[in-house]
Amino acid sequence: MAHSLEFTKIKQFFSEIYDILKDSNPDVIELWHEISEIKYFTHFTKYEIRDFLNLFDFVSIQKGNYIEYIVINKILFITECFKYLSYDIKNLAEILDYWGFESLVEEILIKNNYKTIKNFRFSDKSNFKLETSQKRYEIDVVGIYQNYILLIDAKQWRRKDSYHAISKAANLQFRRTFALKNNPETFSNLIQQLLTLKVNIKKRLPFILIPIMVTLELNWIRINENSIPLVSIQNLNAFLQELTSNLKFFKTVSINRVFLQKHLI
Repeated sequence: MAHSLEFTKIKQFFSEIYDILKDSNPDVIELWHEISEIKYFTHFTKYEIRDFLNLFDFVSIQKGNYIEYIVINKILFITECFKYLSYDIKNLAEILDYWGFESLVEEILIKNNYKTIKNFRFSDKSNFKLETSQKRYEIDVVGIYQNYILLIDAKQWRRKDSYHAISKAANLQFRRTFALKNNPETFSNLIQQLLTLKVNIKKRLPFILIPIMVTLELNWIRINENSIPLVSIQNLNAFLQELTSNLKFFKTVSINRVFLQKHLI
């Protein structure tokens, strides 16, 4: 039914929602807003409003304090409004806080058929911790597609942030990747969280671990001196779709064996 509506009308609705969201608290992912305050619906009946909102995944109607509210999910709004608004994803991502930015990164991976986990933490039980003096690690977003595993450090850094700082953070992400390889039991647990028991894990070997940085704004360089990808949120979708073609340019870590239920595959 969405295709039957005038594009300009839908764009008007999305633009009004964006104006509401950009003035909201960035800590809030789901925003409740009174339907009566949305100008787009001025001449709609309540039935027409419901029919219209049913066209989109990012909105729902909920009742609270005896009146109905429109509930807007910021993450889903951003991923759905690309076709209607001229704003780029960087502008849209600025309505989110740090945690919301991670969720946006995760949602883009999900829409590209990745299985994901956010905020994956693990303790280093290998000798590698002696070299790094770091016993615990955290990876913002982990995504797997086929045998490719992205280990993403998501940062709302802008152009003003120095290349040195971004490159240093990218090198630390590679360190986390290497630490994960050095902890086979932890890696096994991660794989089992990401994939269902029905998946033939043996056929996916070797797993290719790819550390990457995702930032708010595009910087002038795409990889650092150690070949760690530096990807803007604007280009993340394209990066995922072109990953296999560009993989030869990136620093990766290969894992050829996995322990599952105390058995080595």
